[in-house]
Amino acid sequence: MGHEPGGVPVTVTYRDVRAAARQVAGQVRPVVLAPLDEGALGAARCWLALEFLQHTGSFKARGAFTFLRGHADAGTLPKAGVVIASGGNAGLACAWAAARHSVPAAVFVPETAPAVKVDKLRGLGADVHQVGTEYADALDASRKYAAETGALPSHAYDHPLIAAGAGTLMEEIHQALPELDTVVVSVGGGGLFTGVAVSALEHGVGVVAVEPERCRALNAALEAGEVVDVPVDSVAADSLGARRASATALEWARAESVRSVLVPDEAIVAARQALWDDRRLAVEHAAATALAAITSGAYVPRPGERIAVVLCGANTDPGDLVHRRAH
Repeated sequence: MGHEPGGVPVTVTYRDVRAAARQVAGQVRPVVLAPLDEGALGAARCWLALEFLQHTGSFKARGAFTFLRGHADAGTLPKAGVVIASGGNAGLACAWAAARHSVPAAVFVPETAPAVKVDKLRGLGADVHQVGTEYADALDASRKYAAETGALPSHAYDHPLIAAGAGTLMEEIHQALPELDTVVVSVGGGGLFTGVAVSALEHGVGVVAVEPERCRALNAALEAGEVVDVPVDSVAADSLGARRASATALEWARAESVRSVLVPDEAIVAARQALWDDRRLAVEHAAATALAAITSGAYVPRPGERIAVVLCGANTDPGDLVHRRAH
């Protein structure tokens, strides 16, 4: 059954993550770890996990490939391909993984989706459908499409194969840094968090789950004792804007070695700008959210603590980074 945080059986186990690691081997780019300057965090030691260098610019490629490979191996990947509602990183990853499996991908996005992402989706070979003005409209249309065509519905984060694929990132981090004490990761709907937590807790590594103050689906679920809907109003909402966390994420977040923290938008913006100013790294606000936990003091490392901060994606317009200082 695997770990059972909070006493409730979960649907993603360490065995699932190990199976996903075998599936993605040679298919995804191994994570690069870059040490922060000595003394940057006082007496703690920190590495940045540069997962934004991944295919399609985010960790989502891991889960998308695992999802499609799992269905292909089980003989349940239809010729009609896969369908997903997402104008963001999940849609891009789904289109990429579908191309790797030689099946079509239909991606439903709101009519308000940024043209740059729509163009990128089409460049990956996706059949893009623009419907309505909100994600919910695109989701409804994608479900109708799946029913009519027989295409396999995928999800942006709430699926065991998606979460297990995301967990392969932590497996690579642990292999490179077996002495690691803590991993810091930003949270939206909880797919990345779940996979990372499954692997991290297996290896005795603590997890810091970071969310924007005004985009706190997991933190609110912990507070309420159940999954709840939350308002979404953050600079990082384009990637972390899930209205509710997955039930599986909530169960893993209840583990003793997991800590949930919140950061203000100002700290996220500052952390993202600092990554550009000091290291010429252009990342999404969602990626900077994880680092903001440390730079803002929301999480204070203990002396000698060894920390990895996951920079999860870089599908962003860097124009505001480059021109910010000029104004």
